[in-house]
Amino acid sequence: MGESKDSEPSDTAGTPVGVVGAGTMGVGVAQCFAAAGHPVVVVDPDPAARASGPERVRAWTRAARLLRGQDSGPVEERVVWAADLDALSGARFVVDCAPERVSLKEEILRTLDRVCPAETVFASCTSAIPIGHLGSVTGRPERVVGTHFMNPAPLKDTVEVATSAATGEQTVRRTLDILAGLGKKAIVVGDGPGFVSNRVLMLTVNEAAAVVDAGTADAATVDRVFQECFGHATGPLRTADLIGLDTVLDTLAVLGRFTGDERFRPTPLLSRLVAEGSVGRKAGRGFHPYPSHRSIVPPRPAGADTHV
Repeated sequence: MGESKDSEPSDTAGTPVGVVGAGTMGVGVAQCFAAAGHPVVVVDPDPAARASGPERVRAWTRAARLLRGQDSGPVEERVVWAADLDALSGARFVVDCAPERVSLKEEILRTLDRVCPAETVFASCTSAIPIGHLGSVTGRPERVVGTHFMNPAPLKDTVEVATSAATGEQTVRRTLDILAGLGKKAIVVGDGPGFVSNRVLMLTVNEAAAVVDAGTADAATVDRVFQECFGHATGPLRTADLIGLDTVLDTLAVLGRFTGDERFRPTPLLSRLVAEGSVGRKAGRGFHPYPSHRSIVPPRPAGADTHV
């Protein structure tokens, strides 16, 4: 555990890849694979998400070219968009980037288990759901692994890879090779709710929100303390805004369910922000305002069930 694979990967560039979900993370992950030469099929039932997908892939490709000097050609031409999971029948490596809801991910994995070839690896980008739980709903738990890409995926170099007791060594090796082919380093950790990153980060975000709610400090001051005292790049609340406060809320619900720990109960401020649609950068407002971002996220209906 904890090892990082930096050696040369095996030849995985032609592996057909599937991505489930055309949200921010799904599109970013699809861009990473397509830029590395993989043919990619992205599945999302939302026509609007599929329609905007090619332009969002192009935007990430432009950003990678500008910030990293990467020139991977017409990356969007390597990505196909589909509405149904049956389109992944030819995929040999599938990354689940669906919303962080246990029942939804269970349903997706059961369908993928039926649709995909026996050798296909299911790599979940879950924020917090234990990999052993996800693997248990399939007939191939040895081929289920966690690949927790960081946001934004095209610009982050490291992936948290989570393995359950059932995850096979061949699955881990294949996953590390594919990630290395993307130019990503992998840090391998064991299984558990939230793994390492979100078990710690989500509790930090929740407590930071509680500090703001109590009036001890405003959001800018909380983040400044973490930036200037601890060297954190953005602080916990700007990080939460980048992740999306709706995703944070769903992840806290998952952590609460699988740990039974009351500390993961969302603070009232976090719940209020999500209820009013102030879910972070993608909405133009969250703990902080983002005036250059146009709001595209509707308010969450009052009393909406955020538990999974």
